[in-house]
Amino acid sequence: MDERARKFLEDLLSTPSPAGYEGPLQQVVRRYVGDFAEKVESDVHGNLMVVRNPGASRRVMLAGHCDQIGLIVNYIDDQGYIYIQSIGGWDPIVLVGQRLTVWTAQGPVPGVLGRKPIHLLTEEERKQVPKLKDLWVDIGALNKDETAKFVQIGDPVTLELRYQPLTNNRMVAPAMDDKCGLWVVIEALRRVDPGKLTWAVYSVSTVQEELGLRGAKTSAFRIDPEVGIAVDVTHATDCPTVDKKEEGEIALGKGPVIYRGPNMNPKVVEKLQKAAETNNIPFQAGASGRATPTDANSIQVSRGGVATGLVSIPNRYMHSPVEMISLHDLDHAADLLARFVESLTPEDDFVL
Repeated sequence: MDERARKFLEDLLSTPSPAGYEGPLQQVVRRYVGDFAEKVESDVHGNLMVVRNPGASRRVMLAGHCDQIGLIVNYIDDQGYIYIQSIGGWDPIVLVGQRLTVWTAQGPVPGVLGRKPIHLLTEEERKQVPKLKDLWVDIGALNKDETAKFVQIGDPVTLELRYQPLTNNRMVAPAMDDKCGLWVVIEALRRVDPGKLTWAVYSVSTVQEELGLRGAKTSAFRIDPEVGIAVDVTHATDCPTVDKKEEGEIALGKGPVIYRGPNMNPKVVEKLQKAAETNNIPFQAGASGRATPTDANSIQVSRGGVATGLVSIPNRYMHSPVEMISLHDLDHAADLLARFVESLTPEDDFVL
């Protein structure tokens, strides 16, 4: 991964984008694509569409969702403590004791997620899994009026946004799901040789995936592509307690995962695999016997149907503060999609 591409990834991981509040992150993408995008569009939903070869009659869509799971301010009590609702799916146990940021109109306000200390829990309380309604955000304020000087109902909240490089070219951060997928579709567009394109390529930073694949639905309807590839994370199974018999054999550092199943067009899958094999790009095989919980789900059934594929990045500890991925997998995924779109020809037919 070159220095520019790595800096883009780090900027994505350092910028807040809870579902419904993705605007700051879309500005990061706009700045990055400024010198290679031939067309950039946004819509009232907040999706950002970055295009190369826009004049071509046939269109392929690459989708990575930019939204992350987060929290939203719901209530401020008389002592100034903040109670929250979730944005997306959290396991509350991973939130206890975390450093947080409330993103206010006046700027970021740091805080922590508090719970009664273990010393003070009753025997019955110790047996219970904490619920979000029993947790609170403490920004250090003395009372409700002091908190309300900064914080408004409806302000978004994220975990502290930071990334940590690890050995073997791995990295952990909140919101690898799916800022790494967003990175892949934008970086693939940068790596494309425009002289090899016969199709228009739309790389889309989709919104509100964590709330029901909403941005993919609206952007796919707008673009009306013939082919759509979603890039998301998938569960790595090379760690304790994850059952390979249920989730498949998927490891960090062995390449992106190309999925097969009813949500994927078999001709698209075959062409993705061929692009990988022809260009010596490592990949792993994955299977899903249902409509996947990814943007591929919405894209496939847009309008009269889209020939859809799903490329996934192995991810340990999904929906936690320490989501772990391999930078090698990101690099290979970006190369795979770049070579895939270059391989599309005017004669390609994805009708089954």
